[in-house]
This record gives sequence, C-alpha cells and structure tokens, in this order.
Amino acid sequence: MNEMIEDIFSGEPNLTMTERAVSVALGLGIAAAAAQPRPNKLLSLAALVLGVGLAVRGATGHCAVKAVAGGGRDLTG
Repeated sequence: MNEMIEDIFSGEPNLTMTERAVSVALGLGIAAAAAQPRPNKLLSLAALVLGVGLAVRGATGHCAVKAVAGGGRDLTG
C-alpha cells in the first residue's frame, strides 16, 4: 500500500497549470456531487473515487497515466 501511495505522489510534474486547475475543479465538483445521498451507493462510491483521483492529480501536478503514455511535454517554456 505504501508503494502505491509513493507512486501516486512521486514523479516530476507533467501537467500544465491549466490542466491542474481543471482537474482540481472537476475532481472537487464530482466528489461533492457524489457525497449527496443517492439510491445507487456503488455509483456514488465510484464518482467519489474518480473525483478524489482527479483532485489529487491536479494538486500534485503529476499524472501517472500521462507519464506512461508519453504525453509529457516541456513545461519550462
């Protein structure tokens, strides 16, 4: 479990500030919507996990999926 957490929070940032802001905003919005009582608890849980994942992605600036796919770009220029 600790290795998974280290993998999520490690790595060079590979998101632009715009990507980070959009990811955090969408993540928090989805997580907030998922927190509302709904008849389908599994769908609410899935939305909560997705929302938190997006918020963490934006907060850390690192997307593991983008890194594996080779979608990183030079963020210095």
